[in-house]
Amino acid sequence: MARKYTLQQIAQRAGVSVATVSRIVNGTARVSRDIQGRVRRAAQELGIDLSETNKSKTIAFVLGNREMLHPFHSHILLGAEDCCRARGWDLLFLSFQYAPHVPPRDLHLPQVMMRRDVARAVILAGTNYDNLLAALAHRGAVFAALGNNMVGEYRREGYDVIYSDDVLGGHEMTRYLQSLGHTYIWFVGNTRLPWYARCYQGYCEAMKEAGLTPRLAGLDSGDEQEIGYLSTKSILARREKVTAIFAGTDPTAQGVYRAAAERGLRIPQDLSVTGCNDTYGGVLHPPLTTIHEYPEQLGKQLVEMVLRRIADPDLAPQQVTLPTSLVKRESCLPAVATGHRSLRSHERAAARP
Repeated sequence: MARKYTLQQIAQRAGVSVATVSRIVNGTARVSRDIQGRVRRAAQELGIDLSETNKSKTIAFVLGNREMLHPFHSHILLGAEDCCRARGWDLLFLSFQYAPHVPPRDLHLPQVMMRRDVARAVILAGTNYDNLLAALAHRGAVFAALGNNMVGEYRREGYDVIYSDDVLGGHEMTRYLQSLGHTYIWFVGNTRLPWYARCYQGYCEAMKEAGLTPRLAGLDSGDEQEIGYLSTKSILARREKVTAIFAGTDPTAQGVYRAAAERGLRIPQDLSVTGCNDTYGGVLHPPLTTIHEYPEQLGKQLVEMVLRRIADPDLAPQQVTLPTSLVKRESCLPAVATGHRSLRSHERAAARP
């Protein structure tokens, strides 16, 4: 009864129905931003904290369009779960597959994402598209997204987004290979996907700064190991000059390892290889030099962003970038030790029946 009386007060002051106020509080229907703003201002003028009218303390972790056990996103989930536990919140996991071409108003969202009386906020990991962000914004949902995995163009300045600085990471990794004397450095990955494209951007910048020609090998596939395997086989089959390969992810580097082994090339004696994301580079043989992206921190920051948004709905859009670091392992050697030997080994392997 007290809650109903409070909603009536807010409704009268905002000039809307009690049902509209209830929908805004619970997130059970689409309400325009203008009306949402009027209701929030009316509540503030009455000294009522709308966030306290909804006692749910659950955040939905939504993995969009990716396999359930993807190692990088599993670490993001662990970081988000740790942060929720420390802050006294619950975390609900949800896998969501959807098509990028569906208009935002027609996108069928799971009830968990639509009802704020079930989940107060949503954090988006996996692979996502602008139509999901627009659909959540249209419904007045509180959410934050992992920007590295947003495919295509989107209005990033209008949302709460966090990035891992893999552009700079790609630049630093390329500079590291150059410091070892490598000039024939190839990038391997599907640059139609944003996590590859961002690393490739950093790679290209470093190559051009050094007066070197960027070299790209890839195919349009979502299978990361397949990309590394087939792209490396293509480089070697064409007898391209190559002393180092920068793979866009650790699983891609694993594919590079397999292709190199089949051609009789040893890593790092005949070919230096690096990766990105440090998901399991440490268990490859030899251990992989890679870019560490701190996925647990990404998860924690995603939770903190939505909690700040809940506390202050009028907060300016939050844009956060986390740095990366190079992890130097045993998969690289100086070019003076590998370059000519790599090319000779390649020629011998190519000459075999």
